[in-house]
Amino acid sequence: MFYEYQIIFGILAATLGIVAFFPYFRDIFRGTTKPHVFTWFVWTLLTGITFFIQLSEGGGIGAWVTGIESLCCAGVAVFAYTRGEKKITRFDWICFGMALLATISWLFAHQPLLAVVLVVCADALAFAPTFRKSYWKPNEETAMNYALGAARWPLAIFALQSLTLTTFLYPAAIAIFDMALVAMLLIRRRQLAKRERGDTPHEIGT
Repeated sequence: MFYEYQIIFGILAATLGIVAFFPYFRDIFRGTTKPHVFTWFVWTLLTGITFFIQLSEGGGIGAWVTGIESLCCAGVAVFAYTRGEKKITRFDWICFGMALLATISWLFAHQPLLAVVLVVCADALAFAPTFRKSYWKPNEETAMNYALGAARWPLAIFALQSLTLTTFLYPAAIAIFDMALVAMLLIRRRQLAKRERGDTPHEIGT
């Protein structure tokens, strides 16, 4: 009976994962969202790696949520190259290099848990350029995508057939990262909106 619930959670998480990218691709084509190519390129690698790690650890249907995530990330990475953020800073390059280094280190990590820890570190480093860009340009990210992302990863955890630290760590970390970005986007948008409303009376008075 519990296995049936795992299948249901897996299907829900996978479906939510696909739906989450609809508004994101829509906003990319509209030009309102400009993804950072470094982030999405590394995420494509990381989710692909984690997918195979979870499969090897008996993650079962829950691991397929990560596999779908990898395919969606690859699609965003392709569009980010032509339609994404154009201002690449030194900080972005440093994070990108360290993320790739952590990803390469996975190849030499013979312990599954160590491999997942490296993937989580690489994911955080890959996320950093998007956090930097989103702080200054909070309206150039689709908060709904990350909010739905934060919601789907707990479902993926419930769908795991083998619940260990190795299979649990990555989806839990991504959910936290997603929630942190959503919170930052909402706070920064509110701050900028207040600043704009505050500028208007000043300009009229002058």
